[in-house]
Amino acid sequence: MTNNIIELDGSQGEGGGQILRSALSLAMCMGTPIHIKNIRAKRKKPGLMRQHLTAVQAATEISGATVEGAFAGSTELKFAPSAIQGGDYRFSIGTAGSCTLVLQTILPALLMASRDSRITLSGGTHNSMSPPFHFLERAFVPLLARMGAKVELQLNRFGFYPAGGGEITMQIKAGNALTPLHLESRGQRVKAYAESFFAGLPAHIAERELAVVKKRMAWGDDQLIMRGLNRDQGPGNVLLISLEYEQVTEVFSGFGEKGVSAESVANGAVKAAHDYLSGEAAVSSYLADQLLLPMVLAGGGTYTATDWSLHAETNADIIQRFLTVDIQTEKTTSGDVRVTLTAKR
Repeated sequence: MTNNIIELDGSQGEGGGQILRSALSLAMCMGTPIHIKNIRAKRKKPGLMRQHLTAVQAATEISGATVEGAFAGSTELKFAPSAIQGGDYRFSIGTAGSCTLVLQTILPALLMASRDSRITLSGGTHNSMSPPFHFLERAFVPLLARMGAKVELQLNRFGFYPAGGGEITMQIKAGNALTPLHLESRGQRVKAYAESFFAGLPAHIAERELAVVKKRMAWGDDQLIMRGLNRDQGPGNVLLISLEYEQVTEVFSGFGEKGVSAESVANGAVKAAHDYLSGEAAVSSYLADQLLLPMVLAGGGTYTATDWSLHAETNADIIQRFLTVDIQTEKTTSGDVRVTLTAKR
């Protein structure tokens, strides 16, 4: 380990896995070693879970890093990256832990690699503690494309909680530097629809979810889609509400789980959509958080968000430990938040 190591406290702010993921991403991109203590200190089960451990292992392999503390339950990690290597990689979480969060951890580094990459990752693709595959595909990656990235995602198999077993393939084209993004408004509505995916469960669950969406969103039948999957991909269910605008697409989700009615699942997703629709901001609080790191690596940018969460504040603090960057937030007249990033490499 070198002397210019960045020391981080995993208990700061919201005290969850985002601190680890952002730190790994930035360590690889900046070539800076890190030492994190108190990993996920504010969670019921602190330390590295399988999903976080897979992110560490993936980051280690693609950056040729030396690492200490990479084992399940570890609350302390030392990670010293070397050169980022594009290529063909395959990783398995082994549980229903989030594939999407692992992919988001290594994506910024692979965008900086000297050759193309292909990542195949198995685990959870749709669970309540992370963005589902379709959020990355429809909301996140298109904004990266606006910034110059060339990334393709493919869902090979759904992976629901608690079984997991899903699979995603991500392909990254090398040699495309990120450029600043300015996202002040969402633009005119282009399309709005809801889908209920279900596997190994009765069809009436999807029917009831979509009935709630129809009533509360005042949508027509042509905006409601049932998507039955092969039984061997279940049991599982996810309701997705997609709002497509000229400048951005947002995806709101509800996940079926034992003991929770289809109506409750749908009402949760509808409430999230209504909260977004009640304002004028371009992005929701989730995208507001996830855009921070790529926008800083791009040299800056601006966007409007429905709100500025503790999660986003914590992420901003971690980013500022690695880069000289000014991250300003201000309330707009409509009650939304304008985020302005000015970075200096």
